[in-house]
Amino acid sequence: MTRLIKIKSFSLLGVVLLFTTVVTAQQKTQFTQYVINEYSINPALSGIENYTDVKIGNRTQWVGLNGAPVTTYLTIQGPIGKQDYKTNATTLFPSIDGDNPRGKQYWDDYTASPPHHGIGLQISNDVIGPFSTVSVFGTYAYHIGISKRTNLSAGIGIGGTRVSIDQNKTSFNGVDHTVVDPSVYTSGVIGKTNLDMNAGLWLYSADYFVGFAAQQLLPQGIDFSDPDSIKSTAKGKMVPHFFTTAGYRFLLGDDLNVMPSIMVKTVAPLPSQVDLNVKFTYRDNFWFGGTYRGNYGFAAFAGLNILSAVSVSYSYDYSTTKINTVSSGTHEIIVGFIFGNKYSDNTCPRNVW
Repeated sequence: MTRLIKIKSFSLLGVVLLFTTVVTAQQKTQFTQYVINEYSINPALSGIENYTDVKIGNRTQWVGLNGAPVTTYLTIQGPIGKQDYKTNATTLFPSIDGDNPRGKQYWDDYTASPPHHGIGLQISNDVIGPFSTVSVFGTYAYHIGISKRTNLSAGIGIGGTRVSIDQNKTSFNGVDHTVVDPSVYTSGVIGKTNLDMNAGLWLYSADYFVGFAAQQLLPQGIDFSDPDSIKSTAKGKMVPHFFTTAGYRFLLGDDLNVMPSIMVKTVAPLPSQVDLNVKFTYRDNFWFGGTYRGNYGFAAFAGLNILSAVSVSYSYDYSTTKINTVSSGTHEIIVGFIFGNKYSDNTCPRNVW
């Protein structure tokens, strides 16, 4: 029995090491379709629309690899006191005859939004092996016009994270799952809720956006070693993540536009990771595009707006690293809903980003 417990402990230690490795390289999930839901990484987008925007997403990473990350999230955000006659994010499926009301004339007449507030909620559950990390953040942002066509918003998110473990996933070689490596449960990590904070800036106009976001601004220790039996000199911790994004819209006629964009993710002490994206949009009816992620691989995505209040978008990631020998890729889906769009009409969704 003692031998079985040791086998189980070493096996669980392997899972913990996998978790710690992932924590070091990917503490916060990087979504391929952040260009569809920039609010998921930047609280400064709280209230950027004239309606309440709800998005539900799921990212199943490295399909085929047992214990690989699976992330599910819910985001809700909307404005307070926003009075202009336009909306500023993914919205509707317009039924239009004649010229596109979202064409060149619309962008030529675009003006910045009056000052207003925005609030939101971000909930996510990130599962890696037997470990699950639940995060909940309430967000607030304030938007001001800094020129006739340009707004600047600043946002903050305050909330917490909680790590738990599924004992049913810690059973190895037929050993009773109630026999668990004690260092995991005595580490002070499992079942503990930690306060956390995010912040961001978002500069946006009719033609471009530039954003900066910081996540995990209150670093927390995360260490599964047993201090009574293991003399450890290296301690793990949750570290800040920084996201810098920028994009520019080019009109390819009155119905089609293309938006190249870039995101740089910085997590010390790792090298920065760069995403290069391109998104084509036809009349806000549907969109498609692709992503190149440095030192990782490629992704493709597509989506459409359905009726007047629902959107669906899907992406597939293919890694050019050795992970593709054990995985068939990564799938991500986002379903969006719109509530209270008091400025909607039958001819124009009037959205920007």
